[in-house]
Amino acid sequence: MSGSKLSDPVSNPKSAPSPENSQWTDAPLGMTVHTLPTPTEVAQADEKRTRVGRWKMLAVLLVCASPVIASYFTYYVIRPEGRRNHGELINPQRTLPAMEAVKLNGDKVSLSSLKGQWLLVSVADASCNETCQKHLYFQRQLRESLGKEKDRIDWVWIATGDAPVDDKLMPALSQATVLRMNEASIAEWLQPAAGRQLQDHLYVVDPMGNWMMRFAPGIDLASASQAKKDLERLLRASSFWDTAGR
Repeated sequence: MSGSKLSDPVSNPKSAPSPENSQWTDAPLGMTVHTLPTPTEVAQADEKRTRVGRWKMLAVLLVCASPVIASYFTYYVIRPEGRRNHGELINPQRTLPAMEAVKLNGDKVSLSSLKGQWLLVSVADASCNETCQKHLYFQRQLRESLGKEKDRIDWVWIATGDAPVDDKLMPALSQATVLRMNEASIAEWLQPAAGRQLQDHLYVVDPMGNWMMRFAPGIDLASASQAKKDLERLLRASSFWDTAGR
C-alpha cells in the first residue's frame, strides 16, 4: 500500500539520518567533573593561612622592635662597661599604660603622649618635701650635663596627692613635664625596689614608653655622676635610631 511505503523510514530518504547528524547522535556528551575539597582539606588550608599570617605579623613586630633590641644589646653585651651600670635593669620591661594624667593647668593628657623621648622620671607628693626637691634638682642637672644630647631626654615629675605645687618651685620646673596622678595608678607602671617606696627612686623610660631602668635611692653627687654615665651610654647606644623630638 502506498500509505505503508510513505511511513517506511528506509524508503523515505528525508527521515534517514544524514552522516553529518549521525556523529552527534552516536557520540556521547563529554563532561569534566571537578572534585570538591573535603572539610578536612578546607580546615587544613585555613590553618596554613592562619599560621603564615601569624609568622608575617611576628616578622613585622620584630622589625619594629629591632632598633631598641639592638641598642640594648650594644649597651649590655657589646660594651663591657655596660655591665657596671649604676642603674638597675628592669626585666621584663613595662610599657606605658593606657591612662590619663592631669597637667598643672587642669588639662587632661594621655600618658602615651610622653612617647618619643627618653624620660627621667620622679614620683612624689605635690607638696614636695626635701627628698622630692633633691630629685627634681638632680633630674634637671643630669639633663643639662648631657650637653648637645639633652634634647633627646625629658625630665618628668609625677605629682601625687591634692596639695598645690609651691609657687617657689615653678621657675625651676620651667623645662620639666609635671603631671598629676594618683599613686595607685602609677603603681601599675612603675615600682620601687623591695622595701622601698615609689618616691625613693629615679626611673628611666625609653622612647617607646618602656620603663627599663631604676636608679638606687639616696642620689647624691657621686651616684649622680654614675647615673650620668648610664644615660650617656644609653643615648650613645641608641643614637642610630633615636633622634631629638617626638
